[in-house]
Amino acid sequence: MEIDNDDGVLRLTFDRPDALNALTTETADELTDAIEGATPETDDVIVITGAGDAFSSGGDLESLAETPDSSREAYEEVTETFGRVVEAMLECPVPIVAKVNGDAIGAGLSIVALADIAYAADDATFSCAFVRVGLIPDTGGTVMLPHIVGLRAAKELAFTGEFFDADRAADLELVNETVPAAELDDRVAETVERLANGPTATIGMMKQAMHENLSRSWDDALDYENLLQAQARTSAAHEEGVTALLEERAPEFE
Repeated sequence: MEIDNDDGVLRLTFDRPDALNALTTETADELTDAIEGATPETDDVIVITGAGDAFSSGGDLESLAETPDSSREAYEEVTETFGRVVEAMLECPVPIVAKVNGDAIGAGLSIVALADIAYAADDATFSCAFVRVGLIPDTGGTVMLPHIVGLRAAKELAFTGEFFDADRAADLELVNETVPAAELDDRVAETVERLANGPTATIGMMKQAMHENLSRSWDDALDYENLLQAQARTSAAHEEGVTALLEERAPEFE
């Protein structure tokens, strides 16, 4: 994995273009470590993309062909690798943008679903392809996909493993927007700039509240929202935002 940090933008690139950026356990570890190391004090936004013509074709077939000796060993392997990716992405206090430059298959699709915002090139292809190799969706596939696309659509995608285009991905809200491939860099750059100029810690609190509240009752969810809002109300970012509004200028968030 190629890791580049420039002016607060942490760019993580799957860098196995000859293998369509198939994901190994080593890739999962590198992705997790990079995301876990991101903080609002040092990073404004994370961008995940792929080198070459694909975002990621999913799990590496050679690795998948190595059958663990037991269910317990298989459980430990997936928990300590791709399971860590899910926890890192969902809990990261820095916003994560997926730049889907090409095909997102299997775990690649799951990572797109885990991202906070996703943009796709119009020639990208998607598939929740796990069923094609006798597996259930992992890397959070059974968790986030139903929340994003809806239960019925998630079942269809997972049960059939069908391939679908970027326009359908946008219709399902798996990605926020589909743009011509030649314009993808510019579209992502616009959002990255907006996020980088925003109050990163506050955005992290928004993300935390939304994710935590997915499984809470309404009463508990609202109470948790109020708790985080109380923290935001006493933050430097809030003070700067109000001051800038009163002074009729653009806020300068740290």
